[in-house]
Amino acid sequence: MDKQMIEIRKLQLTLNNRIILDILSADIPASGIVACVGANGAGKTSLLKALHGIVQPQQGTITKPSQDPNKVLRSALVLHHTPMIKASVRANLNLVSDSPYPPAPGVVDTMLQEIGLAHLALAPAKKLSAGERQKLCIGRARLLNPQLVLLDEPTANLDPNATEQVEALIRTLAKENTGVIFSSHQLAQVKRLANYIIFMDAGNIVECGKPHEFFNNPQTTAAKRFLQFSGG
Repeated sequence: MDKQMIEIRKLQLTLNNRIILDILSADIPASGIVACVGANGAGKTSLLKALHGIVQPQQGTITKPSQDPNKVLRSALVLHHTPMIKASVRANLNLVSDSPYPPAPGVVDTMLQEIGLAHLALAPAKKLSAGERQKLCIGRARLLNPQLVLLDEPTANLDPNATEQVEALIRTLAKENTGVIFSSHQLAQVKRLANYIIFMDAGNIVECGKPHEFFNNPQTTAAKRFLQFSGG
């Protein structure tokens, strides 16, 4: 197994008698910035949940790389709608203190600065804008010190300014040698961020590759159709 690849083999996830994921074989980089693209219902969110381990496919395996053979690669998942507790921004960020990997003293305040929310530390988290919430969630994920961060539509419904700020945080993760896999419908964003693309169709990963290869020379009919009708 390649030390930097997540190996998926004969994976099948069924919910309510409907096949959600049906992936025979795929290798996904666990480093760099990977974009997961595809139409609504293609299985992108379900794949992220399966990679994180919060859904358990009925069949198949997901083998994650790790620098320590005795430990599984640690991931953090940020879903599109992440709830906030009825407390301050700082308290919501500090929820990671109860995790198996609590941050060192003072790190929470440093993170508030890094994600640009220090001035709102004592404000109610539920009053944050959508962009501010997303920055809080990504900051919270970073505090877990994961090797891989999974982001589900991280800039959906955000204005251009908030989108730029969230994309900057994604680049920061990569600079910290944290792998990122994010789903997105925004192909311009995918071109800006990703150094690898996985394309999903009907629950399967049908195409993988470098962005220029995917956009300039898609190999499958499904990918060609997706790009044609998505402005890619």
